[in-house]
Amino acid sequence: MSRPRLGFFTRLLDDAPADARYRLAAEQIRHAEAYGFDSAWVAQHHFDEAEGGLPAPLVFLSHIAAQTHRIRLGTGIITLPLENPIRVAEDAAVLDLLSGGRLEVGVGNGGTPSSFSAFGQDSANRSAVYAEHLGVLVDAWSGHPLSDGANHLYPAAPRLLGAIWEATFSVSGGARAGKAGNGLMLSRTQPRTEDAPHATLAEIQRPIVDAYHENLPPGVPPRIMASRTAFVADSRAEALRLAEAGLGRAARQFKAKGHPVPDGGVEQLIAAFDVHVGTPDDVLASLQADPTLQRATDLVFQVHSVDPPHPFVLRSIELLATEVAPALGWAPSIPDPSTELSRT
Repeated sequence: MSRPRLGFFTRLLDDAPADARYRLAAEQIRHAEAYGFDSAWVAQHHFDEAEGGLPAPLVFLSHIAAQTHRIRLGTGIITLPLENPIRVAEDAAVLDLLSGGRLEVGVGNGGTPSSFSAFGQDSANRSAVYAEHLGVLVDAWSGHPLSDGANHLYPAAPRLLGAIWEATFSVSGGARAGKAGNGLMLSRTQPRTEDAPHATLAEIQRPIVDAYHENLPPGVPPRIMASRTAFVADSRAEALRLAEAGLGRAARQFKAKGHPVPDGGVEQLIAAFDVHVGTPDDVLASLQADPTLQRATDLVFQVHSVDPPHPFVLRSIELLATEVAPALGWAPSIPDPSTELSRT
């Protein structure tokens, strides 16, 4: 594998009101840029502040674009069935221009059924609506006529055709993304099936990656993002203390929604949530045991579901960039992080 790209991902879940969440996330992204991260990604969630703190990712990324210089800015994801695809195409085109061509557009069909009714949609139809809306998005960025043929997207945005990423849990979704030549977004964790309750995340995702490669058109380079939870601290005791608190919150939320959660202590929760946590050496050893990362072009790390306080997020970003990611083959695109830090 060639040098992977390094990304920082946030669901904007700091323990704070919305305005503070946005301020803290902006600081985290600026910090990631200062330490050489190649990309920053934000999730979109509607209504439930415990699930995710940002319903309008393109608006937020416009704010971030004005505060950063180099880091690529991505959506992980836009829930496309709930959006007017032409408006997404327009907003993304404007943001890409304002950011100097730094936008990456991750899309998916969404995972929270309760959100759909507020948008006049039926969650049961989301796959079909997703395919329809993605087709409109591609047509708009391709410069094809829209609706009655009298309208074309302005401003034009053909570059974004190569910046589409599709998130999926399924082999069929991997095949679809590959056939289209889009990027493939792999989740930090996935539900286990009844017939394979103890399967590793790598075992679940291997056939998705295989299907993606098998369907990728000749000559199109693969783009495979492996999102992983990685919380790095200066001591294992500190990391486990914060993981126990954060994963405990996540476990209670899962139980309240009727999802199974294993009994036991923090180590059982770390395994159940596919978390990589500890010192740089701990996290590196854990990540090196995941063969999916060897096939990824983009390694994107988040602290959810640990969700530690803001200063620990900043320190985790530093340790990932200086100690963990270089051992995985990554090299920063800037010669000296202190140069970037002086600009922030």
